[in-house]
Amino acid sequence: MENGENLSSFYTLDNAQEKSISHVPQNFVIPNMHRPNLETKYANLAVVDMAALKNGSASRSRVIQEIRDSCRRLGFFQVVNHGVSESVLEEALSVASKFFDLPTKEKVNLMSNDVYKPVRYCTSIKDGVDKVQFWRVFLKHYANPLKDWIHMWPENPSDYREKMGRYCQEVKKVGLELISTIIESLEINPSYLTKKLEDGMQVIAVNCYPPCPQPDIALGLPPHSDYSCLTILYQSCEGLQIMDFEDKTWKAIPHIPGALQVHVGDHFEVLSNGLYKSVVHRATLNRDKTRISITSLFSLGMDDKMETAKELVDDQNPKKYRESSFKDFLDFLATNDISEGKSFIDILKINNDNHY
Repeated sequence: MENGENLSSFYTLDNAQEKSISHVPQNFVIPNMHRPNLETKYANLAVVDMAALKNGSASRSRVIQEIRDSCRRLGFFQVVNHGVSESVLEEALSVASKFFDLPTKEKVNLMSNDVYKPVRYCTSIKDGVDKVQFWRVFLKHYANPLKDWIHMWPENPSDYREKMGRYCQEVKKVGLELISTIIESLEINPSYLTKKLEDGMQVIAVNCYPPCPQPDIALGLPPHSDYSCLTILYQSCEGLQIMDFEDKTWKAIPHIPGALQVHVGDHFEVLSNGLYKSVVHRATLNRDKTRISITSLFSLGMDDKMETAKELVDDQNPKKYRESSFKDFLDFLATNDISEGKSFIDILKINNDNHY
């Protein structure tokens, strides 16, 4: 799909946004075994007070242990007192919503299924390509260094670049602090990584999940983990679910106003040699309202390889993962259908013969 070809899914979701669609088209219907239970229990997860991470705080060691436990158990936690103002958060959601409210014809020049493009507007994962389509539209763009990419972002709404740019800068500060803390919690000292991540990729995915007339037979996104080292998400309302590794059930994430949600990604699972879990998550839908989420995915540079920390490998704990880069992930995404359950982290596991 390029420059407006194959727009059926976009028009379907535009109609859903206007609540003028009464059923889910067949190409969005997911198999019975993968349909969501919309009465899922809430996850029991940590809400980390980042103010306690400041140097000299008596609570710092306790909070680092809290983060360590969360990364091991769920690969997920939420943070408060993170330093991003409510106005920055809400203005980013507002300008994202205004973008999605634009007529499709005004967004057509950004439409693409090419996963290598630094700025693209699309639906599902790859519209019209994957066997099952997913109930979302999204705008994805690179954001670091901001000056190199912001001129490629949408010009309409007129304040999109300003307000989303401010959000990206503020969330990057939070991301780098959390990355440094997570590395510290592993009790390793690859100091080179912090600088590489500071200069690495920040990819923003702005997602819109319109009202769905049958939310029990469709999904906004299928179960997956993020390729990133770390993902930070801000959302307008509930809809995210994560896999609880202990009892193998889906748990809903409660919406805490102003909190940021933190996902451990595939590359931190690789770095930790499997000590930390890349959280498997999915997006469920709502019959009556639109959910907007803004995800910020942090990774090394496009071709920089993440590998397991040498301090975490010995005779009793052999290396469990192959090294890989963000470019390797894009190659995987371009040639695989993740709606069929194919996972990037699985092909990185050394005991798995299915290489990318």
